[in-house]
Amino acid sequence: MVDTSLKPLIRVIDDDDAVRRSWAFLIESEGWDVVTYSDALDFIASNDFQRPGCLVLDVRMPRMSGLELQDKLLEIGVDLPIIFISGHGDIDMAVRTLKQGAIDFLQKPVDDQRLLNTISSAVTKNLNHRRNEMELSTFRSRLEQLTQREREVIRMVAQGMSNKLVAENLGISEKTVQVHRGSAYRKLDLHNAAEIARLLLRSGDPL
Repeated sequence: MVDTSLKPLIRVIDDDDAVRRSWAFLIESEGWDVVTYSDALDFIASNDFQRPGCLVLDVRMPRMSGLELQDKLLEIGVDLPIIFISGHGDIDMAVRTLKQGAIDFLQKPVDDQRLLNTISSAVTKNLNHRRNEMELSTFRSRLEQLTQREREVIRMVAQGMSNKLVAENLGISEKTVQVHRGSAYRKLDLHNAAEIARLLLRSGDPL
C-alpha cells in the first residue's frame, strides 16, 4: 500500500546537464523536492517509484527515449504522472503520449510558470489517485471481515432496499437485519448505505 503521507517528489529526466540543473533550480524554488536523472534507464534502476509526485521527462534521450519509458512504466504499473518536454515533438507524438495518460506535452523553450502550474496539477492528480486507491484497498480488506450473512444484508442495503424488504428476501426478522447491518457498518467503518454503494461500485462490487 502506498503511503500518501510522503512528501511529493519531482523527478526530472533529461540527458542535457544544463537543462536538468535549470529545471531543478526552478522547481526547488517553489518548495518541491527534486531529484534528477540523465537517463531513463538510470531512473528505472533507482526504483524511485514510491513517493507521490510526477516526472518531467524529455522525449529524446539515448538508450531509452521518453516514449519508451512511458511504455515501460505502464507495463510495470507505476502510476506517476508524466509531463513531456520536447524540442522536436509533433502533433502525432503529443497525441500518443496524452492518450497513454501523460499530463501534458510541452515544447521547448518551456514557459517557467506553465511548467510549474503543470507540475502542481500533476502532483494533485497523483495524490488524489493514491488516496482513492488506499481507500479502496482499506475497504476491500474490511469486506473480508464480514460474515456471509452480513455480506448479503449489505449488498441489498446498498441497492436501496429497506430493512423490511431485506428481511423478507432473506427469510429473517427485521431485527436480525438491523443487527447484521449495524455489525457490518462497524466493521467497514462506514455510516450509511450511500457510502457503501459508492465503494462497492468503485471496487467492482466484490461481495
